[in-house]
Amino acid sequence: MHHLHHCVSARSFRALWMLEELQLPYTLHMLPFPPRALQRSYLELNPLGTVPLLRHGEARLTESAAICEYLAALHPGAGLSVQPQEAGFAAYLNWLHMSDATLTFPQTLVLRYAHFEPAERRQPQVAQDYQRWFLARLRAVEQAVEQRDWLAADRFTAADVAVGYALMLSAHLEMEPQWGPATQAYWQRLQQRPAFQRALQAEQQAARAQAVDETPSPRLR
Repeated sequence: MHHLHHCVSARSFRALWMLEELQLPYTLHMLPFPPRALQRSYLELNPLGTVPLLRHGEARLTESAAICEYLAALHPGAGLSVQPQEAGFAAYLNWLHMSDATLTFPQTLVLRYAHFEPAERRQPQVAQDYQRWFLARLRAVEQAVEQRDWLAADRFTAADVAVGYALMLSAHLEMEPQWGPATQAYWQRLQQRPAFQRALQAEQQAARAQAVDETPSPRLR
């Protein structure tokens, strides 16, 4: 059994989406955002106080892109991983790591300095600079999906899940009109996947059942 600790529409959505793509059994533990401040007992499980936390047997993972890689590797028959002997292996790994280090990190600074900090600590220029920084890096996605549907190995993989969450976060931050047309079409394909839709439903149902605010974390103000 997989135990996923998750906040609505936070980076842990990558892990939830992967669990749904692979149709694996899991228990979803919903947390208020940010859990390190609003549910201090969570620090006993994850001293970082961040989501995701995936517990699977003796394994404990706290990095969302690593969870994507881990689950895909454990279930190679599903085709969500790319093997070293495949031509798309390097691109697959690069997109997995780029998804968080390059495409998600700058957006966290936009969130912090435009929305999450108290009014007296907000830095509009910093937020604007990092939004531009993100959109410049997003051109790599635009180029990658102009001529193909998915990022690596000519099929949907965990790399698409990982990058897909970066687009989801950007959409919550209302940047979508500034994406290129190929990126917008790619995002539409991702949202149409049944597993993506099941993941959205699962987090909403679990939030209601566990009395957690259903508002997406990036939209909390």
